[in-house]
Amino acid sequence: MKKLLVLLLVLSLVGLSFVGCGQDSKTAEVEKANDKVEGTGSASSEGNIPEDQFITILTGGSSGAYFALGGALSNLLNENLSYANSSVESTGASAINATKIAMGDAEIALAMNNVVSFAYNGVESFSEKGEFNNLRGIAGLYPNHCQVVTLKKTGITQIEDLVGKNVGVGAPGSGTEVDARNILAIYGITYDDIDEDFLSYAESIEQLKNGTVDAAFLTSGLPNATIMDLSTTHKVVIVPVRVDKVKELAEKMPYYKTEVIPAGTYDNDTDVETAAVVSMLITREDLDEQVVYDITKVLFENLQTLIDTHSVAKKIDVGKYYEGMPIPLHPGAERYFKEIGVLHQ
Repeated sequence: MKKLLVLLLVLSLVGLSFVGCGQDSKTAEVEKANDKVEGTGSASSEGNIPEDQFITILTGGSSGAYFALGGALSNLLNENLSYANSSVESTGASAINATKIAMGDAEIALAMNNVVSFAYNGVESFSEKGEFNNLRGIAGLYPNHCQVVTLKKTGITQIEDLVGKNVGVGAPGSGTEVDARNILAIYGITYDDIDEDFLSYAESIEQLKNGTVDAAFLTSGLPNATIMDLSTTHKVVIVPVRVDKVKELAEKMPYYKTEVIPAGTYDNDTDVETAAVVSMLITREDLDEQVVYDITKVLFENLQTLIDTHSVAKKIDVGKYYEGMPIPLHPGAERYFKEIGVLHQ
């Protein structure tokens, strides 16, 4: 009888051991499943993004809107994204920016849509470099007005008057230089008909002040700080680009559109007709989708900060992000626009 009791006790202990093992196993499986669900997350998870994700923003000259807006956006990214290590680089603007983005030398850039189109398709100044078809769009931002500026004392009042004159046509490879050539061409003028000078915004204005050039092309948002500076000491004249000529230009190059420089922007008493292209924010195809989503979100949810930085940002409209977009949209930006219900079909 005693042996039977001992046997029953041993068997009961063994049974309890198996039950305990089974419970531990089930608990481990449940915990493992929970961990898996928690770890999966949505596409907005930052799990694959480096803790110190560099986001270099390519802009333009230090006196232009690109540099000001790029600096503001860089600060916003650093403030709002825990992983961001963002900085700004001043460059010769659009053509250089498109090239550097395509080559992987930076993450995002401001550029004019006409130059971005050239880079993507490997035409114009990019014909020898080939197609940069890894470029992707984040958003179209605001119109960039083609401003042909001179001084009243030169007597220049129309584009035709530039023949035989010294003209600043923009920095080499810049969007301004492309616009200068295109606008002159629609009037039947080439660089053979003028003395062209490849100058930045600041250089053009300085040389207008000292009389080295007679007129200068500056493509930028309104108002341009360097023209504003010039108008404080000199009587400035903005030379019109007539509507009929802009329409003729747009038939060949659809990224151009008609715009006006409103009266009172500088010394102009009336609106001045001109051409405009669209400034846009670009990136490259292989930049992480989540990073681009976050950049897009920070940009459009902090527009007031950009407006406070430069008035051109008043023209930025999330509902018009697609206007002037000559390249495919990056999936990260596309996800954001879809999420807020403005995706353009």
